Amino acid sequence: MQNIIMDRTLYQSKPNEANRTKKEMDTYNLLDKLEISYFRLDHEETPSIEVCYEVEKLLGIEICKNLFLCNTQKTRFYLLMMPGRKKFRTKDLSRQINSSRLSFAEADDMEKYLNIVPGSVSVLGLMNDVNKCVTLLIDKDVLRDEFLGCHPCVNTSSLKIKTTDLLTKFLPYTGHEPTFVEL
Repeated sequence: MQNIIMDRTLYQSKPNEANRTKKEMDTYNLLDKLEISYFRLDHEETPSIEVCYEVEKLLGIEICKNLFLCNTQKTRFYLLMMPGRKKFRTKDLSRQINSSRLSFAEADDMEKYLNIVPGSVSVLGLMNDVNKCVTLLIDKDVLRDEFLGCHPCVNTSSLKIKTTDLLTKFLPYTGHEPTFVEL
């Protein structure tokens, strides 16, 4: 991967707005408002979890795989956070949440509910789900690490955030109660 720029240190204020999208700046503004510290790494677009492995090494964390899913009827939407190297098996998850067969949700639904596009899926997108249409599912293995990695609603930066800050500050603010699963 080329053009990786470490542009941020832990416990500093938000980045300069130049060359940042509104949705990215909204993410930093909310994190600052909630007093959530983060380390940001700017990089080229990361369209898949495999491309994130170099970013993962530089941040010293395991990047979370974030999957936006829906049931067959498209009446229930889910955001699944799981360790990046873990294999996803639909039937294992469907059984645990008592849902019909799950599939990947459409890009239009992702944009409608989370204001993010494919490749940028992140738990931080829940800040845009004001009507609580998306259920957050977290694989329990995500909780084992002090820090987790995610995108700030764009896939040209990655953040290192304390797992406890996500659970005790961010999620209560958004009103999303996570359902913990074992995959």
